[in-house]
Amino acid sequence: MYQWILPSLSEIVAASQATVAECSPTKAERQWRVSVAATEQLLINSLETASPDGNKGLVLAAPAPLFSQPKLNQSLQTVTFTALPFNPLALMPFQRPGVIATGGQEMAPQKTVLPLLPADPLGRERFCLVFTEKLRLVLVLAEDHRGNKTFSFSFEPEVVEQAWRSLSARVMLTNPEFSAELDTLVQNYAAITPDYRLIMEFSRLLLEQLTAVPANKEVLEDTADAEQQSVAPKPSPVPDVELLQAFAHEVRTPLTTIRTLTRLLLKRQDLPAKVTNRLEIIDHECTEQIDRMELLFKAAELETSPAVKSPSSQLTPMSLDQVLRQSVPRWQQAAHRRNLTLDVVLPQQLPTVVSNPNMLDQVLTGLMENFTRSLPPGSHIQVQVIPAGDQLKLQLSPQLHCQGTSVATGNVTPPIRKALGQLLMFQPETGTITLNIAATKHLFQAIGGKLIVRQRQHYGEVLTIFLPLEVSSKKKLSV
Repeated sequence: MYQWILPSLSEIVAASQATVAECSPTKAERQWRVSVAATEQLLINSLETASPDGNKGLVLAAPAPLFSQPKLNQSLQTVTFTALPFNPLALMPFQRPGVIATGGQEMAPQKTVLPLLPADPLGRERFCLVFTEKLRLVLVLAEDHRGNKTFSFSFEPEVVEQAWRSLSARVMLTNPEFSAELDTLVQNYAAITPDYRLIMEFSRLLLEQLTAVPANKEVLEDTADAEQQSVAPKPSPVPDVELLQAFAHEVRTPLTTIRTLTRLLLKRQDLPAKVTNRLEIIDHECTEQIDRMELLFKAAELETSPAVKSPSSQLTPMSLDQVLRQSVPRWQQAAHRRNLTLDVVLPQQLPTVVSNPNMLDQVLTGLMENFTRSLPPGSHIQVQVIPAGDQLKLQLSPQLHCQGTSVATGNVTPPIRKALGQLLMFQPETGTITLNIAATKHLFQAIGGKLIVRQRQHYGEVLTIFLPLEVSSKKKLSV
């Protein structure tokens, strides 16, 4: 009776997210697999700086232990939940049943293995809850009675706490003598908002894992799954777009919390100047990363939502002058932080353009952010805005050796970029993960514009954006 009242972990995580997309079993399994691998590496990296004394963390997992690294097994305490009470295979998931001699009797219960009640829906889920001094995380792979699978995860302290409470109630039912002890173990790790740098490190590891298995192999597997079903949708042309959307959402949420708390502190008048300066840096870094995650989400949305691919209903006449007044100071600050200089050349009167007012500033700032990250220190950037027929042209031109000379004399080698799936690229020289050119062009198409990228011998990449002019502005320019 009680087990039906308790929510499953997938229900708890899904309730915190806008959407949790069903996908093929192969794709959901892959999302689970790469996320577990990224979590394992994140723990290895983070535990290197942790206190050397005692346990460094706690992992609650089902239906078997997840991590294979000896370093983690020595540093983390693991509790495994299994739907088969006291199943010895829960601790040896790769061991064949015939190898273990139990004499026809069940093994005695151990504190590291806890049973789930037979009818508990949690028995159809694979999950992992991680508790360390710096991190709380929940991963869930769920399967319904029809065989459909969904994968979801969350860094939100409230969501992880709810997941733990749901597990704790089950432990109270099946193993009350261990319930208080396990609760004490969990309470050793405070429910704090994770450091945004830790989440960004998880994002990097996750994206690396996503490219470890060739996408073509996954598409073939998805196709085979579809052929086995009488009515099945075609596999998505972009693998793991749903995972990218979920990841972008989960990164934005804690960063937004950090930024909100930071801005509340900045309102205080009694803070030393050094503290205020550092809080302003945190605020800026959070805003920058939130905007980047928003662009990742928008790019993924373009691949999954037909309505987004037809943006004409979202385009309206708007003042580009107002957008640039807000954006240019941020562009100059970003350039200054990277030891770059930036000049903006504007006409005396900026015409009205037709675009998406909610996205134009965001897309332009994201493009500028990626552009400045690809240039070496000491470079100069010129942003020029000029009319071009019935369009407005905005051009970003680099001058890579501006200090002491006006023009570069040697050939410029384009930055090294490695593809990460269908939407992203990675620059090894800077460690930067950004949208690739194709995805960026799709974003500009969604706001009614067009992006052209050219490689010039002595200058490097030159980016040109065209935006359509509003009818009345066309007439003014032609007079």
